[in-house]
Amino acid sequence: MTPTNTPKTSLLGNLTFQILIAMLLGAILGIVIHNSYDADFAKEFSDKIKILATIFIRLVQMIISPLVFTTLVVGIAKLGDIKTVGRVGGKALGWFFSASFISLLIGMFWVNILKPGVGLNLSDVDVTSVSEVTEKTQSFSAQNFIEHIFPKSIFEAMANNEILQIVIFSIFFGLAAASIGSFAKPVINALDKSSHIILKMVNYVMKFAPMGVFGAIAGVFAIKDLNDLVFTYIKYFSSFLVGITSLWVFLLLIGFIFLGKRMKILLKHIISPLIIAFGTTSSEAVFPKLTEELERFGVKDKIVSFMLPLGYSFNLDGSMMYMTFASLFIAQAYGIDLDAGTQMVMLLVLMLTSKGIAGVPRASLVVVAATCGMFKIPIEGIALILPIDHFCDMFRTATNVLGNALATSVVGKWEGDD
Repeated sequence: MTPTNTPKTSLLGNLTFQILIAMLLGAILGIVIHNSYDADFAKEFSDKIKILATIFIRLVQMIISPLVFTTLVVGIAKLGDIKTVGRVGGKALGWFFSASFISLLIGMFWVNILKPGVGLNLSDVDVTSVSEVTEKTQSFSAQNFIEHIFPKSIFEAMANNEILQIVIFSIFFGLAAASIGSFAKPVINALDKSSHIILKMVNYVMKFAPMGVFGAIAGVFAIKDLNDLVFTYIKYFSSFLVGITSLWVFLLLIGFIFLGKRMKILLKHIISPLIIAFGTTSSEAVFPKLTEELERFGVKDKIVSFMLPLGYSFNLDGSMMYMTFASLFIAQAYGIDLDAGTQMVMLLVLMLTSKGIAGVPRASLVVVAATCGMFKIPIEGIALILPIDHFCDMFRTATNVLGNALATSVVGKWEGDD
């Protein structure tokens, strides 16, 4: 698909502007509530205003499952044969695992250089806040992880928005349809038309994006004490920002190497999805919009349909960088010295166990907690980072979106896009 010059660019600009204004207004309202009312009222306000974000994310989740299924099946069928699917899939997985490994290394490098956890005072840590994460961690095991990859029912997977399970079913379905040939064309055509209808729904759902971002930001700032966040966690957060900035520089450099001047055009197309992801801390919230923008950028629809669902399961660059950073930070805070060999083993464990984590807020914390348990690092250490994890999540979620947009665009170019 070639780029099209449509008036939607101005609409994209308006949406981006509206989201930025919503973020600003949400932060202002949240700070005013936090400073003007007691903690109980602020908590009640936060719970209620976050309903706006919940509505937006649920609207997006409503179309995630059918969109992933229809676009991926059509994408595989359009690729033609198993040989082509294997070629594109091989390039995709090669990119995903390389990017994941480098992201993990960047997190490991900066946490060892800056040592944000060394000398941290643990006396004021509220470990009760970690209960939700530790409960999920208890059910995290290698067996459960492997079982979780493969769906026992496509309807159950769709109902729960289990993207990796939907991807597995869609790959089998798409390959079977491609092998049948012309006999399956009516089904593929129906799914193709369905995917376009769902993408049209995206335009309607995105009108709620500013409202969702406003609710999410206002809810967080209403219950967060900025003074505590700034002065207590400045070393941790600033070190994290150094790491995530390094990852952005790396990704952008790779983008300019492979895409040249078109990298600037790509950034213009994905600025709105990046801001939505940043504001809502949910990769799922931008999946439909990112699909639309990448096709508008010029990546063939069959490549986008194949790459993005895979990317959402296997290519979470920001989350990967954060996992090594957070895990080793907790070890430092508890005075646990891990040698280089142990850290590399931890990196490989994270490389495998992180694949397929949901693109929803704080999903990576469960993996971090489970990994800490494997290496005898106190899981309660998660409580150290929970108070500002939302703000870290904003950056790592936007980074995940950038990484997937870049991977899809580069593989699209390799497959002959203009």
